[in-house]
Amino acid sequence: MAKDYQPRMHSAEHMLNAAMDRKFKCGRCFSAHINKKKSKCDYKYKRGMTDEEAREIEMTLNAAISANLAVTEDLITLEEAEERFNLERLPEEVDSVRIIKIGDFDACPCIGEHVDSTSEIGEFNMVSHSYEDGILRIRYKLGAV
Repeated sequence: MAKDYQPRMHSAEHMLNAAMDRKFKCGRCFSAHINKKKSKCDYKYKRGMTDEEAREIEMTLNAAISANLAVTEDLITLEEAEERFNLERLPEEVDSVRIIKIGDFDACPCIGEHVDSTSEIGEFNMVSHSYEDGILRIRYKLGAV
């Protein structure tokens, strides 16, 4: 992984994706930029989100983060992964797929580094949200652990 890879931010991205898909049925972000200080996720959606919806997403994430959920990995067969997950980004010619699970909050294929527990993420703060040309963008920061 890159020298400045951010497991806290990356794990928070997974959780944001789960919360967004539950609330808006928008799927996982199609683009993400993960940085140490601030990150962003872009979703294809039909409208912007209200400030109330943003607060609800933030509260959902912070409740899950404070629940101290275990972050684990499983290796499953390609066939099983095809039945359960969107594999558009998966490289060709793989036999197994690594699934990252965050308690019962989220599970998805991923090759990245993650925290061991959500208690290592810190408070999730949605800095802003915007909407333009069918893209809902969320910018977020994490509080100190």
